[in-house]
Amino acid sequence: MDSNLFKIPPHDSSIHSMLKMRAQHGRPIRVGMIGAGATGRAIALQLGTPIPGIRLAGIANRTPAHGERALREAGIETWETADAAKDAAARIGRGALVLTDDPQVLTRCDAIDLIVEVTGSVDFAASVVLDAIAHGKSVAMVNAELDSLIGPVLKARADEAGVVLTHTDGDEPGVAMTLMRYVQSIGLRPVAGGNIKGMVDYYRTPETQQGWAEKYDQDVKKVTSFADATKLSMETTVLANATGFGVARRGMVGPACGYVRELASLLPPEPMLGGGIVDYCVGAAPHTGAFVVFHETNPLKQAQLAYYKMGDGPFYVLYTPFHLPHIQLPSTIARAVIHRDPTVAPLAGPVCEVVSVAKRDLKAGEKLDGVGGFCCYGLIENRAAARAINALPIAMSEDCVLRRDIAKDSVVGFNDVTAPPARLVDTLWQEQLRRWPASSPADGAPIKREPALT
Repeated sequence: MDSNLFKIPPHDSSIHSMLKMRAQHGRPIRVGMIGAGATGRAIALQLGTPIPGIRLAGIANRTPAHGERALREAGIETWETADAAKDAAARIGRGALVLTDDPQVLTRCDAIDLIVEVTGSVDFAASVVLDAIAHGKSVAMVNAELDSLIGPVLKARADEAGVVLTHTDGDEPGVAMTLMRYVQSIGLRPVAGGNIKGMVDYYRTPETQQGWAEKYDQDVKKVTSFADATKLSMETTVLANATGFGVARRGMVGPACGYVRELASLLPPEPMLGGGIVDYCVGAAPHTGAFVVFHETNPLKQAQLAYYKMGDGPFYVLYTPFHLPHIQLPSTIARAVIHRDPTVAPLAGPVCEVVSVAKRDLKAGEKLDGVGGFCCYGLIENRAAARAINALPIAMSEDCVLRRDIAKDSVVGFNDVTAPPARLVDTLWQEQLRRWPASSPADGAPIKREPALT
């Protein structure tokens, strides 16, 4: 690419201006999307609008018919298939959109600038992200399950490769982080941030959520995780790892209130001032979005804030009254490619984890069914506390077999299960532990495994 092509005056270096210039010069950001489920279809619809300066160049999905559906719903009627990265690059170079069932066709394609990972998986998603990083691709993860589990080690791998790894704007961690960075940029002190939730019920199951899933054409385990606090815990863990904030207690405080600004008096002051916390509220207007709490003790500044109807202090709440993952994702794509600026990414090692907690009395010999299942819900916990009890992250729980009975609402530990044959995510988890050792000796505890199948 001509290094002079996008040299523009500093006053005109906004994302919008840079995307316009890319569009005018016929050099859009070329995006490869891995996954074509409900979220992938929504993203394809938005990227196919089209957005000036960003081009959906390829979709990889192991079931090609799902990729075809995503393209048709986006109003894209023509595409070409490719079985190799070189073939995909040639087709994309002449203006075609490529559809493939092999993610490596896109992660290794020279004509792709950024990968959007939206598989909703953990182990498979980790392989996609690592392959993209190894081939010089920045990655936007629409995947709180993966990011909350091993985001720190994946970010370290991306840094070593000189590429950007980021979670997305539009998802609550990105919305909260964008607001938090703004708060910091204007000289305020953020002490808390998190989600605005409509409801939380730890004991929801795929059976209770089946009707909702069918109504909105979504995976039933996915929507169960929305209701049972697992996805909430994963999203706030992503935010915790990006800010260094912890939690006031396992699962967070989560006060119910009528308006989000009531959080100024409902969240616990001591942990907010002791390093910051992530948290959430339930039932509060505007009923969606994300919030940031900042702290101000200067009497003159407090008087000004009271004048502008922000309350009496010393805690004040700002919020964004929406989160639109598929619509706001292009901002993350552009920031990553143009400014090499991750929307939300780990600062360093993990600050919080999402531990597995029994939804009911579980019996020895039961096989756990993972995120959004019948067996466990996930709760955010401070990393040191989670490692002190050798807690099993819920994103690693699927197909683990219980070695003993676990009472309802008890945390499931690594020592309580026999894990399935070694997975990529197990290797990355251990690498993460080695890079950032916790104080607990439980970190090094061996995991009993079934023999690998041959």
